Amino acid sequence: MRQWLSAKLSALFGLNLLMGAIFTWSPAAEPNFAYRNPALSVDDRLRDLVSRMTVAEKARQLDMYDGCKSFLNAKALIKRGRSKPDAVLDLQQAAKSFGTLGAGAIHDLYPSAFVYNAAQAWVIQSNRLGIPALFIEEGLHGYMGVNQTVFPQSINLATTWSTQLAQDTGAAIAAEARAGGVHMILGPVLDVARDPRWGRAEEDFGEDPFLTGQLGLAMVRGMQGDSLDTNHTCIAEPKHFAGHGSPESGLNTSPVHAGEREVRSVMLKSFEPAVREGHAMSIMAAYHDIDGVPCAGNPWLLNTVLRQEWGFQGFVLSDLGAIRRLYSSHHVAGSAHEAVCLAINSGVDMQFYDFDHDTFQNAICDGVKSGQISQSTLDAAVSRVLRLKLLLGLFDHPFADQTLDPKVRRSPAHLALSLDVARQSMCLLKNEGALLPLKKNLSKIAVIGPNASLPCLGDYADAATPDVKFGMIEQIKQLVGAGTQLFASDGAKIDEAVALAKDADVVILALGENNIISGEGHDRLDLGLPGNQQDLLEAVAKTGKPLVLVLQNGRALCLPWAAQHVPVILEAWFAGEYSGQAIAETLFGENNPSGRLTVTFPKSVGQLPVFYNHAPSKGKKYADGNAMPQFAFGLGLSYTTFEYAHLRVAAPSTGSGDDVVVSFDLINTGARGGDEVCQLYVRQTTASVATSMQSLKAFSRVHLQAGDSKTVTLRVKQSDLAIWGANREWKVEPGDFTVTVGGSSEGGLSAAFAVH
Repeated sequence: MRQWLSAKLSALFGLNLLMGAIFTWSPAAEPNFAYRNPALSVDDRLRDLVSRMTVAEKARQLDMYDGCKSFLNAKALIKRGRSKPDAVLDLQQAAKSFGTLGAGAIHDLYPSAFVYNAAQAWVIQSNRLGIPALFIEEGLHGYMGVNQTVFPQSINLATTWSTQLAQDTGAAIAAEARAGGVHMILGPVLDVARDPRWGRAEEDFGEDPFLTGQLGLAMVRGMQGDSLDTNHTCIAEPKHFAGHGSPESGLNTSPVHAGEREVRSVMLKSFEPAVREGHAMSIMAAYHDIDGVPCAGNPWLLNTVLRQEWGFQGFVLSDLGAIRRLYSSHHVAGSAHEAVCLAINSGVDMQFYDFDHDTFQNAICDGVKSGQISQSTLDAAVSRVLRLKLLLGLFDHPFADQTLDPKVRRSPAHLALSLDVARQSMCLLKNEGALLPLKKNLSKIAVIGPNASLPCLGDYADAATPDVKFGMIEQIKQLVGAGTQLFASDGAKIDEAVALAKDADVVILALGENNIISGEGHDRLDLGLPGNQQDLLEAVAKTGKPLVLVLQNGRALCLPWAAQHVPVILEAWFAGEYSGQAIAETLFGENNPSGRLTVTFPKSVGQLPVFYNHAPSKGKKYADGNAMPQFAFGLGLSYTTFEYAHLRVAAPSTGSGDDVVVSFDLINTGARGGDEVCQLYVRQTTASVATSMQSLKAFSRVHLQAGDSKTVTLRVKQSDLAIWGANREWKVEPGDFTVTVGGSSEGGLSAAFAVH
C-alpha cells in the first residue's frame, strides 16, 4: 500500500512525500482486499471493510477532528482554523493527534489542494486499513475558505424565489470547496424561520415550508450533482434537524413547543424534499428539544421519520456540542458516557467537537462491551460514514487535482452568479410617488448611514474582507453623471448628517444591521432599527427632502414609523460582495427590483410569532392595535406593473392521483420589462383538523417585456394537499378547496375546486 500511495501521488502531483521514511504500514491494507476493489459494488466493499475493523477503529470513524490543531503549528495558519496554502504538516503533532487509527472526519482546516493532499496522504498511511478521512467545512452562502466567492446570504437567495439560482449557487459552492479537497458542506439551513428575534433567521429561506423545501431541494441537487465521485460536487448537509427556527423567546438553542402535527406539517416539510427527492447524504441533528425530547437523542426523529419513512441513506452529524447538551443542558443523560450512548442509539452517527476524543471514543467502546450499544447499531453508524467515503471515490482516487483550484476559485462565472443573485433579491417594499428609479443627473445626493460604505456580507463569511469598492457609495459614483456631487456620512453625528441632507436633492439612508447584532448567537429583544438609527431617520426625514431608505439586515424588522413616513423602502438584506452594485443599479433603474419577501414583517414584537399561513382561529385585534403585519409574505414591488386574468383550474378526476392544474394569463401592463413572481396559494374549506388560512403550493418567476402577456401554468401535486389529520396519518381528505394566484399572499384571483 505504501508503494501504491507514493506512486499515486507522484503520478498525479509530482510529489515525493518520502512515505517510507515517515510511516510504517501493515500488510492488511494491501489493494487485493475486496474493499479496495473498485469493480465490486459499494455494498460488497463496505461489508468487507467493516468486517475487518476493530471496535476502536469503528469508534474513530464516528469522530471529527480539528484540522489545524491536528496538523499545523501556529506559523502555518492564515488565521484561526485556516491553513496557509503552502503549509507543511507538523508530523509529530499529527501523530500525537491521530495515533494509528486515522480519522472519521476533519474540520476547520480549509485547505489548499496541496495541504489537503498531504493531510489525506498522512491519514491514509497512518491507519491500519488505509481509510481516508472525510473533510468537512462551512459553505452556507459561499465556501468559507480564504478568498473564495461570497454569495448573497440565504435570505437573499430565498427572496429571488428562483430554484435555478439556488441550484446554480449550490453547484458553485461545491465546486470551489471540492477544488481544495473538501468533500462535505454544512448546509443548506432548512429550518422554517418563524421568529425574527432569532439571529440565525438570515441563514434560512424564510417562514414557509413549501418554498424552503423547494429551494433546499434545488440547492442540494446543485451541491451533490449526479454523482459525488467528481472534482466539483460535495455532500450536502441540510440543518438543523428539526424545528430550530421556532425557539422559545427567539433564543438560539431554546426549546421548541410544538406537537407532532405541527412538527410534521411545518418543521419537517421543509427538509423532506431534500431527503426524499434530492437524496441529501447528510443531516445535522439540532441542539434543542422538541416537546422535551432533545433532537440529538430522539430516535423517532432520526430513525423512524428520517430513515424509515423518508429512506435517508446518509449519516447524521450532531450540531456542535449537541451530544454534550444531552448531559449538560437537557439532563436526559447522567454522564458523558450516557450522552454518547443515547445519541448513537438514537441515530446520531458522528460527534462535532462534543467531547474530547478519548471520552467520546471510549464511551462507544465501553458501551459496546457493556451492551449499552449493540454491535449492529455501531456497525450501522460506521457503515453510513464509510459508504459516503466510497461514494466520493476516496478509496480509489483520494487526492485533489492541484491545477483545478486556480480555475474554479472566484471564477468569472461564479462572480457573475453572485451579482445575479444580489440583483434578483432586491425587494422594493414601498415606492410612494414613483420616486424610484432616481435620475442619474441629480445635482447633489447625500448617502448617509452606517451601511453606506462597505458591502454587508452576513454571518458565515468571516474569512472575507468587504471591499469598499463594492459598497453603496462607490457604486453610486459609478452610475451618476459627472456633474453630480455625492456627499457621504456614516450618520454617527446626526447634526452633521442633517446638514448634508438639507443641501441635497435626494437623501439615501443606508440603515439596518451588521454582524454584531445579526447572525448566530445574536438574538434580539427589540426589532427596531438599532443604535441611533431611528433618531437619524426621523431627523433626516424632517428636512423634507426626498428620502430613500435602503435596509441591509438579516431578519424582518419592525418599521412602523418608516412605513408611515418614508416614501421609499428598499430591502436589500445581506447581498454578498456585490451588494453595493446591486443596490446602486436598483436605485437608478438599471436593475428592476423583483425580490419578494419570504418572511412577514411585524409592526411590533408583541405580534410575534406572526406568519402568513396561520390558523383561521387566530384573532385580529389587540387592545392597543390590530394584528395585521407591516409587510406581508410574498410582497415586492416592481418598476412595472402586472395583471392576472382568466384563472382556470382543472381538478383531478376522482381517484386519479393527478395534479391540480392551474392556468392564468399574466400581462405586463407597465412601460418596461420586468420579472413577476407568480404565487399560488390553496385553502381547504373543511378538514378533520384546523388547517392554515392559506398555504403556498406553487410559484414561478416569469419575465415579460412591456405590453407582453403569457399563459402561466402551475401544477399542484395531490400529495401537497395531504394533511396530517385527526387519524395521525398523511391523507388527502376529500372536499372543497380554494386556489388563489397573485403577486403576494395578500390576495389575487381565486377559484374553487374539489378533490373526491
